[in-house]
Amino acid sequence: MADEKKINLAKEVYSTLCKALDNRGWKYEKDEEEFLVHFGVNGEDLPINFVILVDVDRQLIRVLSSLPFKMSEEKRIDGAIAACAATYKMADGGFEYDISDGSIVFKTAACFSESVIGEGIFRYMIALTCAMVEKYNDKFFALNKGLIKIEDFLKED
Repeated sequence: MADEKKINLAKEVYSTLCKALDNRGWKYEKDEEEFLVHFGVNGEDLPINFVILVDVDRQLIRVLSSLPFKMSEEKRIDGAIAACAATYKMADGGFEYDISDGSIVFKTAACFSESVIGEGIFRYMIALTCAMVEKYNDKFFALNKGLIKIEDFLKED
């Protein structure tokens, strides 16, 4: 169980998160008990869904974006290779891949322990997530549908 100092800092961070979204005029759903928000944005080709969680115990801001499809069973190994290759190229964040069901989630995190958090960190994490999901979601989708081969995915920048 988190101590009061951790809880109070998490409340401040969560308030800053909501303020950052409000200042952008974005609509989102709050779960104030769990310190999380849900929202989505329209990508160029596929929607980008967000869950942003302020993790009290670990003192982390966690941003998650699940791709809106799962890799088919016959493409699961290719999906694993693609997720590893894409993540290897990133400075921040990465794709988590569940080979048991083919789900792909982009995740990034930042520690806020003993820190003062401003709206800029949320702008950065949201922009990073949008950029990485937008860059790769259609490639994962094409790989899953057999429109490209894993070799083509790996050649992509």
